Amino acid sequence: MPSLRVYRAADDFAREVAGRIKRTGMVLLGLAIIALGILIAPIPGPGGIPVIVVGVMIVLRHSFKARRQFVKLHRAYPKTLYPIRRLLRREPEVVALFYHQTLRVERILLPRKLRWVKGVRRRFRRR
Repeated sequence: MPSLRVYRAADDFAREVAGRIKRTGMVLLGLAIIALGILIAPIPGPGGIPVIVVGVMIVLRHSFKARRQFVKLHRAYPKTLYPIRRLLRREPEVVALFYHQTLRVERILLPRKLRWVKGVRRRFRRR
């Protein structure tokens, strides 16, 4: 059965306008979340950092200019921005990323004798 709907150029225009409105709204939402994270940051604990990362992820998913700037920064500082890049994938590996970042921070902050995260993982895998 043929479609009863007739193709119109106005439909494409309406879709394009709706897409731009949606992208602009999501970028504004991401910027608001980043601002909220900055306001939360002085409170003790790491509360502001995850909120800022979520806001950055929303902005990067919906803004072409921000994505282009992020790619330039990623080329300049690949080790620093790699975790955010992994979170931007279609199916991000949040647990694996959290584990790797924990190992990285532990290696930076603690001497070899006091590191414990790898040992917990080994004990967990044996069970």
